[in-house]
Amino acid sequence: MTPQELKTVLSSGLLSFPLTDFDAAGEFNPAGYVRRLEWLAPYGASALFAAGGTGEFFSLAADEYSSVIKTAVDTCAKSVPILAGVGGSTRQAIQYAQEAERLGAKGLLLLPHYLTEASQEGVAAHVEQVCKSVKIGVVVYNRNVCRLNADLLEQLAERCPNLIGYKDGLGDIELMVSIRRRLGERLTYLGGLPTAEVYAAAYKALGVPVYSSAVFNFIPKTAMDFYHAIAREDHATVGKIIDDFFLPYLDIRNRKSGYAVSIVKAGAKIAGYDAGPVRAPLTELLPEEYEKLAALIDAQGAQ
Repeated sequence: MTPQELKTVLSSGLLSFPLTDFDAAGEFNPAGYVRRLEWLAPYGASALFAAGGTGEFFSLAADEYSSVIKTAVDTCAKSVPILAGVGGSTRQAIQYAQEAERLGAKGLLLLPHYLTEASQEGVAAHVEQVCKSVKIGVVVYNRNVCRLNADLLEQLAERCPNLIGYKDGLGDIELMVSIRRRLGERLTYLGGLPTAEVYAAAYKALGVPVYSSAVFNFIPKTAMDFYHAIAREDHATVGKIIDDFFLPYLDIRNRKSGYAVSIVKAGAKIAGYDAGPVRAPLTELLPEEYEKLAALIDAQGAQ
């Protein structure tokens, strides 16, 4: 798949980030991961991102990363494109990027670089070096310490033909509008705020109709129903699902830092696809939070 073909795939439909399965001892569980991917793939997501943020990329050792990407690529070879999360320091990100390409990933999601603050020019250099280390398509994730502006994204797009996407995890509407207007159809644009469904209607109005869904990991039918309601501007259905599920879901998710991943793993367990525990420094939901989530999921009906 060429970068431009990947760009076309990512320009419509729902995207998601499968959880990474760990066993009771916290080790990667490939059998559980295969079962998860085989369950999710037929629901109709346009692409799946292996070892992304929801997949706890930040907690994976290098050898585990290779196993996760290979398992995802091999399992989904005939069903849905796999993009691989990459990140860390520039040299680490390049190593991950080249390994993902070697293993057959169709593209990359470039997560924010690790910890240190950097100038706009420094972040741009980081992105450029990763893009130029591979031939597959790259989506850059503007979030936390990665805050590229429209000028630098335009320059990067000129210098890096395989930079094909921009994912927004900042929620800065002025910046999003400036980037969308400046770069036009040169990039594909993805909504990437945590629990993106809450922002989906607003982002669609900005010309960003595609987003990634974390709840697809445990209520895939509801996630797809919501996406289609957004697409056809069915405001009644959108409002009902937000009221009945997403607002009470957010009440749980927002109680502790890191719950954006922990709550998804809890949801998968409730749905019968237990992905095992989260790894430190993340923490599990409290028992009463787990029960509230279970009631929300049950109310959504069979998936």
